[in-house]
Amino acid sequence: MGSRDSGYEEWKAKYYGSEDIKSIEVVGQGDLTRSLQFIAPDDNNKDDKTVVDLLLAKPVPAGAFVQFKIAFQTKFPETQARSGWKRDFVLGGQWFPKVGVWWHGAWNAHQYHNTTEFFADFGVYDVKLTVPQDEVIGASGIEVSNVANTDKTKTVTYHGDDIHDFAWTASPRFKVKESTYQAQMGPIQLRFLMQPAHWGQIERHERITRETLDHFEKWYGPYPYKTLTVVDPEPDSAAGGMEYPTFITAGTTWWMPEGLHEVEGVVEHEFGHQYWYGMVATNEFEDAWLDEGINSYTEVKVLDSILGKDTSVLNLAGATYGEPEQQRDFYISAPDRDAMAQNAFAYVNSSSYGGVTYGKTASVLLTLEGIIGEDTMNKAMHTYFMKYRFTHPTKEDFLKTIEEVSGKDLRWYFNQAVYGTQVLDYEVLSANSYPTDWFEEKKKDKKEGKDAKDSDTVYQSYVTVHRKGDFVMPVAVEVKFDNNEKVREHWDGQSRWTRFSYQKKTKVVSVEIDPDHTIHLDRDNFDNSLLVEPNPKPTHKLSTYWLFLTQWTSQAMAWWAV
Repeated sequence: MGSRDSGYEEWKAKYYGSEDIKSIEVVGQGDLTRSLQFIAPDDNNKDDKTVVDLLLAKPVPAGAFVQFKIAFQTKFPETQARSGWKRDFVLGGQWFPKVGVWWHGAWNAHQYHNTTEFFADFGVYDVKLTVPQDEVIGASGIEVSNVANTDKTKTVTYHGDDIHDFAWTASPRFKVKESTYQAQMGPIQLRFLMQPAHWGQIERHERITRETLDHFEKWYGPYPYKTLTVVDPEPDSAAGGMEYPTFITAGTTWWMPEGLHEVEGVVEHEFGHQYWYGMVATNEFEDAWLDEGINSYTEVKVLDSILGKDTSVLNLAGATYGEPEQQRDFYISAPDRDAMAQNAFAYVNSSSYGGVTYGKTASVLLTLEGIIGEDTMNKAMHTYFMKYRFTHPTKEDFLKTIEEVSGKDLRWYFNQAVYGTQVLDYEVLSANSYPTDWFEEKKKDKKEGKDAKDSDTVYQSYVTVHRKGDFVMPVAVEVKFDNNEKVREHWDGQSRWTRFSYQKKTKVVSVEIDPDHTIHLDRDNFDNSLLVEPNPKPTHKLSTYWLFLTQWTSQAMAWWAV
């Protein structure tokens, strides 16, 4: 059992966290605490105590406002789900009662679920944190005052405009680095709170933060806030890799080598949420892919640009791994259980939620580039962000923006990729070449007694391509002949299979589906190409590696046994 970040062999009291509303007053209507009642709009679970409903004593007139005064008490658990305490470290996330969102003519408030993120409306936050004086603090928004109290505490005040959540952290051991980034809308104060054991990685954290800011401002739009705090959380705290407005947590270890790009991946991903979660602010309970998935797609684009397409995840000791492959691998682990367009809490399990919300969405949008063009896709992403920032758009707002910018009707694609669970899987079924004169007696070379090579021999060649999955997608097929001639075919994929026929004075040597590698949704890439005559070189290479490994292991064991 456990949360999305932590597992427990047994439940202990320290894992329990809560927010208790002690009283709620409506100015002009009095104390309405007794009118609070728990509801479970998602699953009717009577034991769920995460959503409360309040009916006011009298309606709020049109154009007027109402003021609430809420007294509450929060108990933090030992860190789980990116909130709580670990040793002398505290991360304050989801720590206060949040008002539902008035959205499309109704109040939108969902229960606290294991796999979902959150949804809240924009506002102005003024927060005072009182902590021991030796604590180093970081938080959303701008620090406006820091006052030492007579009881050896201090009160730090923060102000945040146009944000929809507020998070904070405190630890007496943080090491701090501050610098300034000159953004399109003015300077941004960058603040890095690092664990002492990770201080040697501060330059990596700052470099990827600046490079990510560069790309997002250039490609998608301006970052309008005046601060950004990057927190290196306590080791083993389940607090890494989380996003809040102007505040993110990173993730690393003491041994992180330069070629393992985990630092860069986590910082870039969590900063990307400042755009899709922070400013566009979609409903993550109902369409998690609009944040996590779009953010995974822009993660691919940004990190490929910074670190290299094939090395954006790993470039170490000759081993390489890229972001597009990582996202696709994530998707194909659970490709057909759930659609992207469904409530985040309705996925069959957390593996399906992660594989579809993150990996599939990224792969769907990368594949979409091949359909409408990369430049058009870039323009659509920029248009979507600029048009819908601070508005809580829906999935149809996003999909229609792509159609409007591209000028294409893409419902055939969206109905399968976004709203459906169809799996894309194509294969080269066969490729053969036969002499058209196979039945005639061959001329013999008088001296050698062998068949004379006849350059005029015509071959009948057949190439058969099969659609194994139920996702219908037009594909390109490249056929290569032994005279180096290449022929590009295009198949609409409507039938289960198709066959291409050729009569040439040359034989087919290889066939490849999607030769430009623009389709990232195919479940099995190994059967997308076929060599008529197998190439022994890869086998020989792997055999050599295996021989080296076994000999090295044997020698090491012999040395150890001495």
